[in-house]
Amino acid sequence: MDNLRPLLTTYAYNITGSLEDSKDIVQDAFLKFMQIDTERIENKKAYLVRTVINLAINQKNRQQKLVDSYPGHWLPEPVATESADTILNRKEVLSYSLMVLLEKLNPKERAVFILKEAFDYDHEEIAEVLELSIENSRKLLSRAKSKLHEPTPEVEKAVPANFLSKYLDVIRNGDTSRLEQLLHDDIFVISDGGGKAVAFRKMVSGISRVFRLMSGLMQKYYIGKRIELGVVNHQPALFVYENEKLATVQVIIIEDGKVAKLYFMRNPDKLKNLKENS
Repeated sequence: MDNLRPLLTTYAYNITGSLEDSKDIVQDAFLKFMQIDTERIENKKAYLVRTVINLAINQKNRQQKLVDSYPGHWLPEPVATESADTILNRKEVLSYSLMVLLEKLNPKERAVFILKEAFDYDHEEIAEVLELSIENSRKLLSRAKSKLHEPTPEVEKAVPANFLSKYLDVIRNGDTSRLEQLLHDDIFVISDGGGKAVAFRKMVSGISRVFRLMSGLMQKYYIGKRIELGVVNHQPALFVYENEKLATVQVIIIEDGKVAKLYFMRNPDKLKNLKENS
């Protein structure tokens, strides 16, 4: 049954947005599993999936209370999706932009949405896993989609490699003259420092304000730093190092051939897994 850990961890991560919490959830599920008479369980995989999902919902409920007092914006923990380790089922990890969107949902809505749209469960299966009626499952999905204003997770469009190379060069070289050409008119930036690293607590939006912000960061912070291009949650990201330690992950969302959203993760607790893989 241990071979189920990557799948189970992926379920939990997609619900909680925290890899560390997800590892603990899966471990707790296995401990519960070992303490019962497993011979009486006809479908052991289904039992573990159900246990993990419900533990993840409970953890998300607790997490949401902490978010209310969180310093600044709370963003999901980014995870690597191009390395070969088996902590997660990489292909089933949701995109970072969708993970951020899902924060609009309550934990049960989120679980129903993920099971239906990401794991292709039908409503009968969802009802059994979450111990609710089929009709309630349908209502929760409808409510979730209404909040997201998106019927299904969109397939991420391929980003041209030459665009990312241009963006990386601009950031590395502090080339403000080229920066504005790469930014979408409706761009916004959100930063998460968790009170443990310097971060701006309010969203910065609009091309002129973001241009000024990024120009300042490029001149004062990025020049001379080691910056590498990577992938987290199936989306391009810049990894910025200070003294050879990962200090910032900048997740880049491209729309209409320009940078439309930037998510800066600076909370060291949420960079821990990426540091181990860098």
